[in-house]
Amino acid sequence: MLNGVNDSEAQARELIELRVRGPVQGQPDSLQSFPNSGFVRSPRRAIERFSALLNAAGIVTTTRKTRGDDIDAACGQLAGQIKDRTRRASRLEGSVL
Repeated sequence: MLNGVNDSEAQARELIELRVRGPVQGQPDSLQSFPNSGFVRSPRRAIERFSALLNAAGIVTTTRKTRGDDIDAACGQLAGQIKDRTRRASRLEGSVL
């Protein structure tokens, strides 16, 4: 979940209104922050509030415990530290897409 982007109570209520009839499960997941992304993880309290609203509406909701982000080793973060030996950026520089 992204702080100020998709974590408000109003957005949780919109999601509740969109659900289909029948069993529904939700898993609000926090962003694994990385440098220069421009996004910030939602505070734990906002994720808990969002989940509580979904649960109260009958949507079974689970949240994962975040691990490894304190050492930039959470899901997907290690990939961001790989050196680009293909020189892709320099090959694409000036090309027209």
